[in-house]
Amino acid sequence: MSLQCGIVGLPNVGKSTLFNCLSNAKAQAANFPFCTIEPNVGVITVPDERLQKLTEIAKPQNIVPATVEIVDIAGLVKGASKGEGLGNQFLGNIKSTNAILHVLRCFDNDNIIHVDGSVDPIRDKEIIDTELQLKDLEAVENRLQKVQKQAKAGDKEAAKIADACEKYRAHLLKGLNARTLNELTEEQLDLCADLNLLTAKPVLYVCNVDEKSLPNGNAWVDKIRGLAAEEGADVMVICASAEAEIAELEDIEERAMFLKDLGLEESGVAKLIKAAYKMLNYITYFTVGEKEVRAWTITKGMKAPQAAGVIHSDFEKGFIRAEVIQYDDYLKYGTETAIKEAGKLGVEGKEYVVRDGDCMHFRFNV
Repeated sequence: MSLQCGIVGLPNVGKSTLFNCLSNAKAQAANFPFCTIEPNVGVITVPDERLQKLTEIAKPQNIVPATVEIVDIAGLVKGASKGEGLGNQFLGNIKSTNAILHVLRCFDNDNIIHVDGSVDPIRDKEIIDTELQLKDLEAVENRLQKVQKQAKAGDKEAAKIADACEKYRAHLLKGLNARTLNELTEEQLDLCADLNLLTAKPVLYVCNVDEKSLPNGNAWVDKIRGLAAEEGADVMVICASAEAEIAELEDIEERAMFLKDLGLEESGVAKLIKAAYKMLNYITYFTVGEKEVRAWTITKGMKAPQAAGVIHSDFEKGFIRAEVIQYDDYLKYGTETAIKEAGKLGVEGKEYVVRDGDCMHFRFNV
């Protein structure tokens, strides 16, 4: 299951520096706007202590962690929705992502210029929001023109879409993001899903601060937290420059000492990847064996046959049953034989809802 998060923000807020910390694919980081033109894509491992523990028990030949794709999208500017600063291209890159990591500069540094001449993350957020809203408004109005004629001709489905588009339009014109509109039915949301609205995507606000503002942030971050709470979004505090230094340390003990000096238990990058994974309502189940221990990504609420289908479509088609071991039981008993003897091996059918951390083996017949 592919997960792709797009890093967005104004130029020179720390996006590419953060991307470099997240990925081995190095984006150019420079002290001038538009140093990123084409989107850089990095495939990043999701930190998961459970995978390491299972590996220590099973001692497999191969280990496969869950991954996410992070896309470093060039800095947006005012007027991007009308094509300013290669805006149409950049907005198109955002459209292909599943979620947005919105980086906001929450630090002062005279040596790093700001595209608008001063540091104000509230203003920066509003600029990005406005550009995304204007692009969404364009998409909604184009769809509305098409379905209104069909609705007048008696098409009931078109009428539902038209009603949804009218509500989206009114909401966006108020300067509000589509994700905060709560007036649509589940059916209308499904019918309008192909609009792929930018401001409907889940968002995590990443406040880039200086080292002295770690770990809790500063006055700018507090204001962003208030705005994020209004739209049900989360906020993360990170110091991109410090993360860059951490990324260069190969010795584990040195990293731990550096993090301790910053008042952190784990790197901001690790927290960010986990938060991005959780933001899309994803969970992990494991397959454990001598040949391989692997983490599989599924959507929370998936039933056993659909989870099996993530491995191979034949597993879902010919699903018979799932043998399930809870992660804690695997750690406690150590081997499948001991787990079976303790009566801790569950045999589940097609209606079983997979839980985060389940260790599974599927029986199927095609």
